[in-house]
Amino acid sequence: MKGGKNKKRILIVTGPSGGHIFPSLAFIEGLLEKDKNYEILLVLPKNRIGSTIKSNNFKVDYLPISSFRLNSGLKNLSAFLKFISGGLKSLYILLKFQPNLVVSFGTISSVPLVILAWLARKIIFIHEQNVLPGRANKFLAPFADKIAVSFLETAQIFTRYKNKIILTGNLLRREIKRVDKNEALAFFGLRQDKLTVLVMGGSQGSSRINLECFKLFSQYSAKAEIQVIHLCGVRYFNFLINSYKRAHIDAKLFSFLESMSFAYEAADLAISRAGATSLAELIFYGIPAILIPYPFAYSHQSANAHVLEKTGACVVIPDARLDKGTLVEVFGELVRERDKLKVMRKNYENFRRHQSADLLIKEATDLLK
Repeated sequence: MKGGKNKKRILIVTGPSGGHIFPSLAFIEGLLEKDKNYEILLVLPKNRIGSTIKSNNFKVDYLPISSFRLNSGLKNLSAFLKFISGGLKSLYILLKFQPNLVVSFGTISSVPLVILAWLARKIIFIHEQNVLPGRANKFLAPFADKIAVSFLETAQIFTRYKNKIILTGNLLRREIKRVDKNEALAFFGLRQDKLTVLVMGGSQGSSRINLECFKLFSQYSAKAEIQVIHLCGVRYFNFLINSYKRAHIDAKLFSFLESMSFAYEAADLAISRAGATSLAELIFYGIPAILIPYPFAYSHQSANAHVLEKTGACVVIPDARLDKGTLVEVFGELVRERDKLKVMRKNYENFRRHQSADLLIKEATDLLK
């Protein structure tokens, strides 16, 4: 796996979710655009998303997935054994690839690899996508040569390491780009005179968001001035497509959508979880949003959502209140008072639009000089 003498070898380790994988892929694409002579190895936990990644431009390897939880008994034992197995696999990967630089995008599985790389005196660069740093990145911060963060609030949490911090923002997928709004509406066969609502429940398809949004839209007649683009995941696709048809709701339903730039550009309002990738994309397009943070995962999504909320770019609804009439109330108010959507869109001007990939690549490659 070793490259030529003049090749710089960069090892990138990331987590199992789209929120980890998409930024790491954007980073790799940017690196190779800058210099095709980089030799790159992407290491990630093998799961449904990760196992589909294939490329002729970089190598891919996998680590066992381990996830520790409180009071989980035998599950924690299994996770610990996978963690040890992942440590041995990490050692093998490092000895074989011999990286000049190790870049981590978080996840517990990355910890053994990064610690072993630090012991081998490799250069360590970590990136945090969320407002609240994950457990892995908090643990790894002392070992990093540089820490890139997506939000200014995160830098304030990492105060002990302020000399290492660089504010880059989160990385956007290659397909995230600006297109003409009318072209985007035409892509879906939607009308220009209706309010277009984009529903996103996360890569796995949130049952809560899927079902509550369907109930919400069922209260509007087919003649109402709303139309829906709904990304529902695989599990709920057949149920929802039949339900929408029976309810005569003007909706375009997708289990997964590659052409997300069209969906974002068409949207006047988004209803979404508050994952770091989704928020970075909402900020890029400046889309007014109703955010419903995933209530678990150490409150990362709540912290993400409140960054947008305090600028007035979104309304946050706790997951526990989703079926209490709050969604109906908030959505109804925004449909009736369209000027509020204009104000919310304008409030995105409070965010700096970072050229995140360019910044991250510059900082990473500067470490190699």
